[in-house]
Amino acid sequence: MINSPRGRLIVNADDFGLTSGVNRGIIELHSAGLVTSTSLMARAGATEEAIEVARATPTLGVGCHVVLVDGEPVLPPDQIPTLIDSRTGHFPHSLNTFLTRLFTGRINAAEVEAEAGAQIDSLQQRGIRLTHIDTHKHTHVLPQVLHPVLRAARARGIRAIRNPFEPKWSIHATPRAQWLRTVQVSALRWLEPFCCGIIEKEGFATTGGTVAVIGTGILDCAMLRSMLACLPPGTWELVTHPGYNDADLECLRTRLRASRDGERDALTTLKEFPGIRLISFAELQPGSP
Repeated sequence: MINSPRGRLIVNADDFGLTSGVNRGIIELHSAGLVTSTSLMARAGATEEAIEVARATPTLGVGCHVVLVDGEPVLPPDQIPTLIDSRTGHFPHSLNTFLTRLFTGRINAAEVEAEAGAQIDSLQQRGIRLTHIDTHKHTHVLPQVLHPVLRAARARGIRAIRNPFEPKWSIHATPRAQWLRTVQVSALRWLEPFCCGIIEKEGFATTGGTVAVIGTGILDCAMLRSMLACLPPGTWELVTHPGYNDADLECLRTRLRASRDGERDALTTLKEFPGIRLISFAELQPGSP
């Protein structure tokens, strides 16, 4: 066994509802005591199956994975024209397209709030008790998205949100990460004081940061072991994307395909760190940490 500083870790699996293979991978890891939390997509290929699984598994924390990029909206396209691609009626596939619209003032914040609220509503109305919110591709790292998403969540009784910033200690503990990804994640850290200040001011609970953002798509046992060995005291989130690479996943445009099998295996590394307490967002309270 490897000893590590005693800390609390939310092991969150993103993209619940994307495909049956992703759902299967997440629930198996939860049953094994490794995944404590997941983020559910309100409009995806296997959302209905994921909702049934979530309702039958009350020990699994479930958040709303608010999608504003690379997905299908809940609201009719004519109600959120600044968010969708008029040719498809879906959100733009490219994050760069979304960011260009956002930074040029072409995205209406009221539409972001309305769509985020509709996604939350669609899950709550099906009997899902949501523990938190986060966003697909971490778009709430930007204040222009964070503000309306928080308003939508607060109006529906949700008071916890992902801190999307990777801490320095985690970045330093991931030497094999792709250099471009490391530069991007590190550069975004200048936004952290602003976003965490907004989260605190609005009375939401969050963590000290999210681990393995730079490991997305390449996370393996050695990389996760290096991160966990450096885990300091406090509360952190480990973001993961496990699943099975099945035929449904092959049909999707995603770079996270073959890596989902690898992340399933990587999460078994958590067994080597019995001093780390695994929790879900349900255990967080506003003001912590």
